[in-house]
Amino acid sequence: MKLSNFFIFSFFISEFLWSVQVEGSTRHHHNHHQHHHQHNNNNPNIYKNDPKKHQIYGFKPTKLFVFGDSYVDTGNNRKSIANSWKKPYGVTFPGKPSGRFSDGRVLTDYLAKFFGVKSPVPYRWMKYATNRLRYGVNFAYGGTGVFNTLVPEPNMTTQIDFFQKLMAESVYTKADIEESSLFLLSLAGNDYGAYLATGGTVQNLPAFITSVVNQLVINMKRVNQLGAKKIAVTALEPLGCLPQSTILNSFQQCNATENIAVDFHNSLLQQAVEKLNNETIGSTFMILDLFSSFNTVLNSKGVPGSTRFETPLKPCCMGISKEYSCGSMNEKGEKMYTVCNDPKSAFFWDRVHPTEAGWNAIYNALKSTLTQKIL
Repeated sequence: MKLSNFFIFSFFISEFLWSVQVEGSTRHHHNHHQHHHQHNNNNPNIYKNDPKKHQIYGFKPTKLFVFGDSYVDTGNNRKSIANSWKKPYGVTFPGKPSGRFSDGRVLTDYLAKFFGVKSPVPYRWMKYATNRLRYGVNFAYGGTGVFNTLVPEPNMTTQIDFFQKLMAESVYTKADIEESSLFLLSLAGNDYGAYLATGGTVQNLPAFITSVVNQLVINMKRVNQLGAKKIAVTALEPLGCLPQSTILNSFQQCNATENIAVDFHNSLLQQAVEKLNNETIGSTFMILDLFSSFNTVLNSKGVPGSTRFETPLKPCCMGISKEYSCGSMNEKGEKMYTVCNDPKSAFFWDRVHPTEAGWNAIYNALKSTLTQKIL
């Protein structure tokens, strides 16, 4: 990305990133994402095509360890601060709010399904479900980033501290981690919203993007040093396509200008992951490409032959005005939001998060990533 182009559109990017607020307070935050670049696509036979359990180079994970934000959080946020614990969240699955930032399942649940394991228990609730520790742990907290953001929840460094503590307590052994675990790091954009909301300038944004990616790489190296051999990281989804942005044009089209910043982030991440793979022996780092998978689904208005999203940029659940968001109630306890008749017909659930149907479509678009050779 040419920085000259970046600054030409700096005003619009500033306005956009300001709106990428943290989820859980009065406004909806998260931007989550995933980026993967496919390599060696011409050798499809190296994978066993078992619909239940897929192997990556003969590697069959039985545990998932998840770090990051609301695109992967399955219930860590405190109920007092997060909309994910309010109705109508969880209306599709499990039928009531469960701490997921959607009407149902999110990315973590679909990755677990892909590998034939149960979705890992949220760290906050692990003492109540010790029988599920054999499937790993989800340390992700909605609204967080690699640095501190606008929500009082642990950033990714602290989340990794939690994991390291479990290792020190011998809840997991190094053999558990090396032989049968997949690590997922999700970064959705909360760092950027917090940066501008606390006085960061657009002029210094490219340098800040660089620092965010550098910190993400530090985190990847750290879990690798703790024993992780298979590490997936998400790239930013097209932030300019989120309803919090497209509401400005009645949900008709993505804002390409906003995605200039996304492109810069993702380009730096791709370079960093390629460098890690070149420098590391016996480990695999991969990018889950939410940018491409989001665009694939949005451009085709669903998954050809199955799911169809007639108005893919319009969210199912919306506040009745800009002061309110999905799940908002007034002081009288009255709903200050509307919900579409069929969440399965919508790609987006709220201003930044996909519906369960949306995540399912993204998961289908990502399958080729998960079943290809990882370099």
